Amino acid sequence: MERILIVGAGGHGRSVAESIELRGNFQIAGFIDDSYPEKKQVWDYPVLGAVEDISVFSDRAESLVVAIGNNRVRKALFGKAKASGFMLPSIIHPAAFVSSRAVIGEGCSIMAGAVVGTEAVLGRGCVVNVNASADHHCRLEDFAHLGVGVQLAGGVIVGDSAWLQAGSSAGYGVVVPAGSLVLPGVGLIG
Repeated sequence: MERILIVGAGGHGRSVAESIELRGNFQIAGFIDDSYPEKKQVWDYPVLGAVEDISVFSDRAESLVVAIGNNRVRKALFGKAKASGFMLPSIIHPAAFVSSRAVIGEGCSIMAGAVVGTEAVLGRGCVVNVNASADHHCRLEDFAHLGVGVQLAGGVIVGDSAWLQAGSSAGYGVVVPAGSLVLPGVGLIG
């Protein structure tokens, strides 16, 4: 079975680890997190070292997922992992629904209860968190992040590294500019 490392041992990293366990398609080789050396273990998995040392661990696993919620940090570490030769698979929780006609870029995390609709497109390193949905023809550009319970109507475009926080929404055809921060519960209309 292919081995995978998880960058990030916080809440999102642990949720991604659970998705991997439930899918059963990777063997988790350990976590990489800046809490090392104080934190040496998460569940049954070792914390191997700090994130600055990603390249050192290329002999431990073929694949790596950057499971950090902060878009800027996730983007930087994604680039570092790619340059170190890791494959960056997308992790999809078995209780998520992803349309067979959706396109998912590398290194995305799609969590429990999430929905990615028909012909939606996710760029690299996107997060679609618990119970969030991106309806038909939505486009999430690289490193966009839909927080818990975010709802996107059809045709919404979320720019590079934009973050829609918990419970926010965007109506049909709304464009969320790159780098935007949409606060919890805010509804955007076109």
